[in-house]
Amino acid sequence: MEDSKAAMESWKNHLLRHDSIFVDHTQGMHRSHLTCPKCGRESIKFDVYSSISLPLVPAKERSSIPLKDCLDQFAAGEQLDSHNAWYCATCKKHVCALKLITLWNTPDVLVLHLKRFTYEKCPDIDGRLLRRKIEDRVDFPIDRLDLSSYVLGPIDPEAPPIYKLFGVSEHMGTTQNSGHYTATVRNSEDGNWYRYNDSQVGSTSGDAAVTGGAYLLFYQRAKGSLKWAGMEKQIIMNEGGYVDSDGFAVVGKKKNKKK
Repeated sequence: MEDSKAAMESWKNHLLRHDSIFVDHTQGMHRSHLTCPKCGRESIKFDVYSSISLPLVPAKERSSIPLKDCLDQFAAGEQLDSHNAWYCATCKKHVCALKLITLWNTPDVLVLHLKRFTYEKCPDIDGRLLRRKIEDRVDFPIDRLDLSSYVLGPIDPEAPPIYKLFGVSEHMGTTQNSGHYTATVRNSEDGNWYRYNDSQVGSTSGDAAVTGGAYLLFYQRAKGSLKWAGMEKQIIMNEGGYVDSDGFAVVGKKKNKKK
C-alpha cells in the first residue's frame, strides 16, 4: 500500500475512536519504519501523535544545544535495545531492529517535549540505572520554526509547517516527579509575553524563556490552518466530495432507475 493511502486509512481508523477539537488541531501522524538487522524484513505503519519527544545531546564544548540538533537526532533513527526488541516474523524471534520515525504531517498546534531526563548505568551500584536530568539550555526559535525539511507527507503552501512560539513550560528540580513548574506565555491579543509562577504574574519576553529549564514548547502554525494536520484535504482530494467528522466521503443517495 502506498504511504499516502496507508496514512489515510490509519487516520480514518483513529477518527472512529477519537473525535474532538483537540484531534482537529493538535494531533498529527508520523511514519514508523522498522527493519530487521538480520534478514532485512521491514514493517511500516502510521501512528498518531500529540507531542514530539526530542532527544538532547548534552553540550560539552558548547554553551547550549541548538533545537535543530535535537530535530536531526530525532530524524536520524535508532537501534532498539533488548528491552524494546521487535518480533521479526521471518527470523521467528525478537531482534534489536533499526527504527526510523519520520513526521508525515504536523498539526496547527505543535507540542515539542525536550527529553531532559535520561537513564545511565552506575558502575558503583551493581550497574543499576540512575535517572539524570540534562539541564543544558536548548536554543529554540521564537518567531520562526521551519519543519519543512522534516515532513515526509505533502506540504500545503497555504499552510506550511512553519511555526511561532506561544508558550513554554519550565521545570525546576532534579526529578520529573518533583520540583516546581512555571510557564512563559505569549498573549494572543496583544502579543506580549508574561511569566506565570504560581500566583505571581509578570511581564517578560520570549527570549527570556530560552533557559535550561524549558521542558515543553508550544508552537502555533504561523500561516493558515489545516484540520487533521492536512488529512481532511488529502481525503477530499483522493475520494472527492464532502468529508464527514469521521473522515469518510459523503455520497448522495442512489437514484431509482426508471422502469
